[in-house]
Amino acid sequence: MVDPQVFLSMGREVLAQQAFSQLLGAELSALAPGRAELQLALSEQLRQQNGFAHGGVISYLADNALTYAGGTAMQVPVVTSEFKINYVRPGLGERLIARAEAVHVSKTQAVCRCEVFAVAEGEEKLCALAQGTIVKLG
Repeated sequence: MVDPQVFLSMGREVLAQQAFSQLLGAELSALAPGRAELQLALSEQLRQQNGFAHGGVISYLADNALTYAGGTAMQVPVVTSEFKINYVRPGLGERLIARAEAVHVSKTQAVCRCEVFAVAEGEEKLCALAQGTIVKLG
């Protein structure tokens, strides 16, 4: 069993290799087999014309969190095969948090779900739900 801090450190190294994640300022705040939490400060550049978090930013967070959850559950290199997202409320606040977990895992794929929260003045409000299939690479 890998030490939890070593596991998180390894996950952060992977995130650091993703240029798009670095561009957005994503942070991996928690990682365990089958579970992941990504966070993102919500700057003005990541908002749409009404001041809400852009749907593409919310979708990015969900996709990456789903992939971390599936990859750590399967413990092999993975990619997202597909995912669906439901936006349930505008993402308003200072930060977004995506929490994902693997729900079903086999040798070749993991079905995962994710909740994305907008944080305003310390209060989390659900803004999106996602579910996806993460598959073994190669």
